[in-house]
Amino acid sequence: MIFLRNFFKALLRRKRIDSSSLGKTRLNRCLSTLDLTALGIGSTLGLGIYVLAGDVASRTSGPAVTISFFIAAIASVFAGLCYAEFGARVPKAGSSYVYSYVTVGLLSSIINEFIILIQSDCSLSIIKGEFMAFVIGWNLVLEYVIGTASVARGYSNYIDSLANGTIQNNLRYYMPINVSGLSAYPDFLAFFITFTLTIMLIIGVRESTRFNSLFTCINLLVVMFVIIAGLFHVDFHNWNLSKSEVPDNAGKGGFLPYGFSGMMSGAATCFYAFIGFDVIATTGEEARNPQKSIPISIVLSLLFLISVSLRYKH
Repeated sequence: MIFLRNFFKALLRRKRIDSSSLGKTRLNRCLSTLDLTALGIGSTLGLGIYVLAGDVASRTSGPAVTISFFIAAIASVFAGLCYAEFGARVPKAGSSYVYSYVTVGLLSSIINEFIILIQSDCSLSIIKGEFMAFVIGWNLVLEYVIGTASVARGYSNYIDSLANGTIQNNLRYYMPINVSGLSAYPDFLAFFITFTLTIMLIIGVRESTRFNSLFTCINLLVVMFVIIAGLFHVDFHNWNLSKSEVPDNAGKGGFLPYGFSGMMSGAATCFYAFIGFDVIATTGEEARNPQKSIPISIVLSLLFLISVSLRYKH
């Protein structure tokens, strides 16, 4: 009984942080509010704009996808305000893992942070908690390895598509891999993408942030081009199609072809379009003034993303 009591006591133990140590860090404090805002936008603006809008509109919400995104945006604002408050009160690397560890204990933080990158100087040297930390750490390594590989492979396929499949066809012919469970050919382009980004991260956070800001600007230019070009092709009749004009399995027509339930289901999916702003909270030890920069950058990035998303859906 004593063992079990000590075991659960250790799991529920909270991390104590001295207010005098909040400003101390071994990392380089070099990120401004603008850098953090660009980081948040770059981490969020992508899938929701280019993929989710069309998918939700065709399968779930129809023209009401605009309302679905608006509902998801409201939910993301509440989540963002929580991250903003936590980031200001506990400006440490580790995001919500640290926040839950400080407020409710190790066990709850483990449950809450099963998919958050642990990058913190918080001590986990609790004997009973080391196994949990070990399991989480390696699960996160597995998650990020698979995620990085998948994204790199996706970019490789996009580039190969621009080349009419030349890269893939040549590698399949000259360097085939006839092993079950593996790719049919070595994807050197995906490896090069991953290697390049790894080098950028090794060089330093300031340089990698500039690299991210550059591609964020390019991304924004593409989005703005689509919005401006789309203004010349607006047809409000598409918001109220009759049933005869709607293809099979595409609802019943009108502004809510899938009904209210379809719109709400689409809102749940659209929330994924706003995921990514939480990465700002992981920079608590690299921001120049985290108590000020983190809340402001989270709010700015969310407001910008909401504005762009709603205009893009129209």
